[in-house]
Amino acid sequence: MSSVETHAFQTEVNQLLKLMIHALYSNKEIFLRELISNGSDALDKLRFEAVSDDSLNEGEEELAITVGFDKEARTVTITDNGIGMTRDEVIANIGTIANSGTKKFLENMTGDQAKDSHLIGQFGVGFYASFIVADKVELTTRKAGTTEATKWTSAGEGDYTLETVEKAQKGTEIVLHLKEDMDEFLEQMRLKTIISTYSDHISFPIKMLKTEWDEEAKAQKTTDELEQVNKATAIWTQPKSELSDEEYKNFYQTISHDFNEPLAHIHNKVEGTLEYTSLLYIPKKAPFDLYDRERRYGLKLYVKRVFIMDDAEQLMPTYLRFVRGVIDSADLPLNVSREILQSNKVVDKIRSASVKRILDELTKLSKAEDQSSFETFWDQFGQVIKEGVIEDFANKDKIAKLLRFATSKDDVQAQRVALQTYVDRMQPDQEAIYFITADTHAAAKGSPHLEMFRKKGIEVLLLSDRIDEWLVSHMTEFEGKPLKSITSADLKAFDDEAEKELTEEDKKAREALTEKVKNAISDLVSDVKITHRLTESPACVVSADGDMSAHMARMMEQMGQAIPKQNPVLELNPDHALVKKLDSIEDEAKVKQWSLFLLEQAQLAEGDQLEEPAEFIKRMNALLSDMI
Repeated sequence: MSSVETHAFQTEVNQLLKLMIHALYSNKEIFLRELISNGSDALDKLRFEAVSDDSLNEGEEELAITVGFDKEARTVTITDNGIGMTRDEVIANIGTIANSGTKKFLENMTGDQAKDSHLIGQFGVGFYASFIVADKVELTTRKAGTTEATKWTSAGEGDYTLETVEKAQKGTEIVLHLKEDMDEFLEQMRLKTIISTYSDHISFPIKMLKTEWDEEAKAQKTTDELEQVNKATAIWTQPKSELSDEEYKNFYQTISHDFNEPLAHIHNKVEGTLEYTSLLYIPKKAPFDLYDRERRYGLKLYVKRVFIMDDAEQLMPTYLRFVRGVIDSADLPLNVSREILQSNKVVDKIRSASVKRILDELTKLSKAEDQSSFETFWDQFGQVIKEGVIEDFANKDKIAKLLRFATSKDDVQAQRVALQTYVDRMQPDQEAIYFITADTHAAAKGSPHLEMFRKKGIEVLLLSDRIDEWLVSHMTEFEGKPLKSITSADLKAFDDEAEKELTEEDKKAREALTEKVKNAISDLVSDVKITHRLTESPACVVSADGDMSAHMARMMEQMGQAIPKQNPVLELNPDHALVKKLDSIEDEAKVKQWSLFLLEQAQLAEGDQLEEPAEFIKRMNALLSDMI
């Protein structure tokens, strides 16, 4: 036996425990669901490891979870004879929250109990749910195949103790010392009801003593004194006709640790050349760490009901990483590894079919008369789905039909317009789908580039998600209609139409104006042109043909990429008073001042950062003073 060591919790663990206890108090019974789910995972892992090393079973034939309580001691005990943990694993899994997104998660907490309970559901409750009902928790565990056991004890108030102890049976025992107001969990029927509600589908037996679990019964218990209180049938192996929505929901919450209900589920059994069963879920809420690149996502993989691995990302592409569920194959070997999964034809076929089922389900939701479910999905996962256009060439067209955008026709910021809807309401002579990218929706909606499009009643997609620049670079057309940026320099249709009404004298005067401005600021622009796409603003900047868009360049710089300097094309509105004022000036110094002012004003409207904002203010004040 070793001495007791005291360790401090991570700061984030302390914060999380306090928030969780208050936010989830009204759903406190989920502590049992979470601990049984952890026990089931430990049994799954042992069964898999024992396939290649039977000695890990240590002579025990049945894998099970036992739940008991002791009214006098005021304890609830959950025991499993699964894989167990080493001392280091206890520290890693219980003493810390090894997740880089924890801090961000905590920053999102609002103090509103209802809202925070949903956030915690997205984070995943797990072992820490114990402290909703207990003021002291003791965990004793021994890894299968080892002799040394570890006891972890904590009151959930800043630290925990570790002690090396003896434990005859492999696996883990958790003893919860209940708080004073938690007497309801010291009743046999209450515990059975919770197990039946949340854990009936757990594929291992969950057992309870037929009578109250006092210390004497605990010491003398035999198989005859225990009764199984769950069905212990893997839900995905049961016929769909025999399963209720409630059973599907409970299984989802168990495997995902999500506090919310799923948006949809897809249950399929495939027989023939391949034989496998899939039960896939589309969540209603995005996990807080959906964009954490270090986070592993994927499905649970089983082979003939034997658990193989969590987070089998090879079964689902990255852009569908929000999908949760189970794949159970009869065609893969039990010793399959992640490396084998990466180049396995069976896996490729299962993955392809699973992707099709998810996309078909989303297509069905997108075409439903009631759009609320699809709108909920899009608001949570729309940016991730956009990645599919880039990643999944085979399903590119199907994904494109799911995309939703904000447009210049709507006042709302929400992305609700499908590309097909846009095409259906295009102007009779309109040949392209027009879009603008910007850092924010407000910046896109307020861009001077939209002025002529609004005047002519042409709808423009307003793209402000970070992924959108990559999206439009990979999706260059839809239904035969090319996608065109309204900030590019090659939109000549409006100018050509206006040019027809100009006399030769007008054309020469405008050429002289653009030449004058270009000479004044030649080191800052690649060209100066007259434009007719502006109706209210004096000038705008566009990217030269072949150049990266200004928005893309800004994003790349924010990501730390070194971008070669590229000068924009300055376009002038010849009908604007400020441009007419510039046209009338002959003094070269003043021409340069006015030209710089119009260029910098246009760059600000585009979202660019000026290198010398103070100089811009001085210049503007000087020009305004001259006009007074």
